[in-house]
Amino acid sequence: MADFERLQAAVEAGDRETAVQITEAAIDEGLDPHVILEPMTEAMGVIGDRFSRQEIFVPEMLISARAMKAAVALLEPLLIGSGHKPDKVAVLGTIRGDLHDIGKNLVGMMLKGANFEVVDLGTNTSAEAFLAAAREHEADLIGCSALLTTTMGNMREVIAAVAEADDMPDLRVIIGGAPVTLEFATQIGAHGWAPDAASAVHVATAVVATARGQRDLPGLIHPDALAANA
Repeated sequence: MADFERLQAAVEAGDRETAVQITEAAIDEGLDPHVILEPMTEAMGVIGDRFSRQEIFVPEMLISARAMKAAVALLEPLLIGSGHKPDKVAVLGTIRGDLHDIGKNLVGMMLKGANFEVVDLGTNTSAEAFLAAAREHEADLIGCSALLTTTMGNMREVIAAVAEADDMPDLRVIIGGAPVTLEFATQIGAHGWAPDAASAVHVATAVVATARGQRDLPGLIHPDALAANA
């Protein structure tokens, strides 16, 4: 019988080999892929909480996320075959002029664990590219990142493009990255802001829920606002 406690521990520890081995064994046993996925999702939740408490840092988060990604790759054909479809769609990209992607990649991995379908546009992404992908994939959310202070201003173009897109009234934009502050996010009219990958998942989930009328969180959504409304 597959040891799901060990699977969760392997993902938390970033032990890719063990995570893959247990996942393969569980698949061979004919277990429901959703059941196999659950302990990995739980593991990333633990990792996110530990990161928020500054018990671990970005390198540890990346190692855990990569262990989960390797194991989930084995499950994806089974999830698709079972008719499983994530209930939220996020389009991610690093803003135009910026070629940094580590933080964006980490957010993408963690959003997948939170039942998002993730469309990753890579780096140097224009407002037009964000909007085109959002239309094509009927996205709920655009996630835009920047590492350079010289490029973060280009996020304004994404916010403006979404505001003018009358055919996608429920599309929302969250932003983040090392130089991106809450004050800046408020100034340019973003719907959400997160200082790190762990909180980005919570913010993204809350932003989509608010757009769908499932939560009532007025104004820009950020980690402190979520804590105050918990």
